[in-house]
Amino acid sequence: MSIDENTKETLRAMGLNAYEVDAYLALLESGQLTAMEISREAKVPYSKIYEVLNSLKEKGWIKSSETRPFKYYPKSPLEATAFTKQRLEDKYLGWEQTVAEALQPLYEKRELVERPDILILHGQQAIIVKLEEVIKKANKEIMIAAPVFAKPIMASADQLFVGLKKNVTVKLMAAGKGEDWKTLKKIPAVNELRVRDHMFGGGVIADGKEAMLFLGEDKPNLVIWSNHVGLVGFAREYFQFLWDSSATA
Repeated sequence: MSIDENTKETLRAMGLNAYEVDAYLALLESGQLTAMEISREAKVPYSKIYEVLNSLKEKGWIKSSETRPFKYYPKSPLEATAFTKQRLEDKYLGWEQTVAEALQPLYEKRELVERPDILILHGQQAIIVKLEEVIKKANKEIMIAAPVFAKPIMASADQLFVGLKKNVTVKLMAAGKGEDWKTLKKIPAVNELRVRDHMFGGGVIADGKEAMLFLGEDKPNLVIWSNHVGLVGFAREYFQFLWDSSATA
């Protein structure tokens, strides 16, 4: 089987070593083989073949028969890729949680680098990344004011709240009719949902320490992040003022 080097490099990037790549490709070509046959076809030293095959099974790329002599079969490349994706995402969430719990407090306490008071964010990807960061760092309270133009972002709110600490309360205030936002009530992270007829812009405030402000009516013309005490304090007070005059959805 002739496989280009770019494909092999992709498999290596997904976590397979050179022997594992060769063994999997040999199984793709032959369909089923014994360990000795795989060693011969893939040119993997026999002393290493069981280590290679066990690793491929653990990583979700192959399976084996239940009785001797054991024969090995390749899983569908798409199935194996999906399994690898999920495994890496789970691992990444673990890394992210470890870093957030062990290192972020040190960063915030020591202020190892000088952080700007205000950032102007450009592009949807930069906005979403910063929004996820703000939400995940929250320890006590998140206030969200969602104008109509925020519906596409809030449609994936369950993903935004992945990694949210369990003791954090979430107040969500949205513009429009309650039925337009009813799906958000099903998200466990949202403690209370209120609606109001109109809202100029919106934003997210975390722990009263940092805020993201979305300014505009039909679309966000300006998106600002800030940890400036005065600006965040004003944003929180204004949110509370609107919240108190909004209806429970």
